[in-house]
Amino acid sequence: MSPTTNAESLRADSARVRARMLAAARDRMAAGGPDLSMNAVAKAAGVGVGTVYRHFPTRQVLLESLAAQSLETLVADAVAASREPDVGTGLAALLRVGLRIQLSDPALAEVLATADAACDETVDLSRDLAAAIATLLDRARAEGVIRPDLTADDLRRLLCGLQHAVRIGGTDDADRYLDIQLAGLRP
Repeated sequence: MSPTTNAESLRADSARVRARMLAAARDRMAAGGPDLSMNAVAKAAGVGVGTVYRHFPTRQVLLESLAAQSLETLVADAVAASREPDVGTGLAALLRVGLRIQLSDPALAEVLATADAACDETVDLSRDLAAAIATLLDRARAEGVIRPDLTADDLRRLLCGLQHAVRIGGTDDADRYLDIQLAGLRP
């Protein structure tokens, strides 16, 4: 079984246990727990730690499983932004939605901040995200909207940093920080 296991391919009882473990992990992340330990997830889900490890061999696999839906949404939004007729509007929209999704899904923020993915699905989605962002940035460079040296990976890292700044500064500052970042991307 690969690290990314679709719930559809599991037996019904196994799928329910997996869903319980993901819910427990999501609750722990939402509560701002200092770490996402497999023992804590097992206890909260009412299963043994071995069961957690069978479904999620590492913490990274667990994080990526938690973030999969949000990452799919971000990829779709990046593709839409790359097709926006006004490239500046598309870029601002992508940064805004990327920030909103990360703030609502701390697992996604961690997955985006990690250079190496553990799950095939995450690798594929990350590649799709980078391609959509590269298309958007190519258009933005051609139209003189952004500085010429900005890469898709730079934008990913800046978006992670923006999310972190908003978390420590308070969500009331999100629009201001986003405006500051957008100004810094201009040539």
